[in-house]
Amino acid sequence: MTESDLESIHFHKYHGAGNDFILIDARASSFMVPPENFIRKMCDRHFGIGADGLMLLMPSASYDFSMKYYNSDGREGSMCGNGGRCITAFARKCGIVKKNYVFEAIDGIHNAEFTSETTISLRMNDITEMKILDDGIFVNTGSPHFILLHDDPHRADMNLFGKKYRYDSRFGEGGANINLISYNRNQITIATFERGVEAETLACGTGAVAAAAAVALKNSEQYNEYQISAKGGRLTVKLMQTGITFSDVFLSGPAEFVFEGEMLFLP
Repeated sequence: MTESDLESIHFHKYHGAGNDFILIDARASSFMVPPENFIRKMCDRHFGIGADGLMLLMPSASYDFSMKYYNSDGREGSMCGNGGRCITAFARKCGIVKKNYVFEAIDGIHNAEFTSETTISLRMNDITEMKILDDGIFVNTGSPHFILLHDDPHRADMNLFGKKYRYDSRFGEGGANINLISYNRNQITIATFERGVEAETLACGTGAVAAAAAVALKNSEQYNEYQISAKGGRLTVKLMQTGITFSDVFLSGPAEFVFEGEMLFLP
């Protein structure tokens, strides 16, 4: 969106295991970030394009690009793992053609690699903040997550659990994303209520990483790879454990183009 052309915005839509995003090429110097109310409208599933969030592909002085992420409530969000894979796929579509990418995000620098035409492995930050609580485990994976055990996460009322725990005072002023999981060895089933979306999403990349770390912490058997089953698809998390910290954390999964179009800018 430029000052001379405010009537429409060209966008692309991608999803990572059902976690869907609007992506805009914002590398032009004249680009103006859409206002919060218009981001909400774009993400609205009834009156807009419909998405869990908006991402801007922005220039970087030192890396391949910079990722700026907004939740569907219009406010800038914390790191999004599925979004990181999708914006890497979008960068390739925009002409940044490489096998390995390095980009900036709100939580630091990330590496991403295409392992197939539609599958990307994204290096996440090391996990150094975990708290074992009476009713679950808090994990910061670039986004704050609370992990709870549940017999059948995919049948649970996530709005109920989300409202109960989302703003729990233990997680600070911003609250946390809420995840229900069940697991058998290195197979994890997950459902996530995402902050900023304020609803259940079909998948959450940082939540998948948090779940793998939580299970690794509780599991008597040690695994370096976890298969995550979300409602929208499957993700893979690889990580190396040292006590209650994790390094060499990788999130792998699909990053698929859905469609592109124009949306009128009507403030």
